[in-house]
Amino acid sequence: MPADQVTRKLFTVEEANQRLPLVRAIVQDIVVLNRDIEGRRERLTLVRKLRGNSSPGQLYSDELDQVEADLRNDERRLAAFIVELQELGVEFKDPVRGLVDFPAILDDRVVYLCWQLGEPEVHFWHELDAGFTGRQSLMAESVSGSDSADEQLLA
Repeated sequence: MPADQVTRKLFTVEEANQRLPLVRAIVQDIVVLNRDIEGRRERLTLVRKLRGNSSPGQLYSDELDQVEADLRNDERRLAAFIVELQELGVEFKDPVRGLVDFPAILDDRVVYLCWQLGEPEVHFWHELDAGFTGRQSLMAESVSGSDSADEQLLA
């Protein structure tokens, strides 16, 4: 298969919800690790800045080098978690919210089933270009267009 024709897994709502326990665990690890990495980056930047303004240049340099090495290792772990999601067919979107998308077909078009950490199941979808702000409920009337259940009963 040519590299420009990458096939993607397309999920049903049921399949996405079946994968959710594993996805939830991975996303939880990503959110926690990302928060820790960001905090350490900020502290490291501050320490390096303060260290540059005073004290001899080699003071605590071994400790700072070790903190940077640990940070790089954790960044690699974070990237591995994201690859693990990709291998499941899930698209990772946001490390703060814990947001992922499951490619799916609704009404004969490709869309994303949207889930974020803390939600019990996949209950939302959005167009490929809409993003989180374009989320819509998976209830039948929001998926199939303007026909409401009341209009269908009257027909």
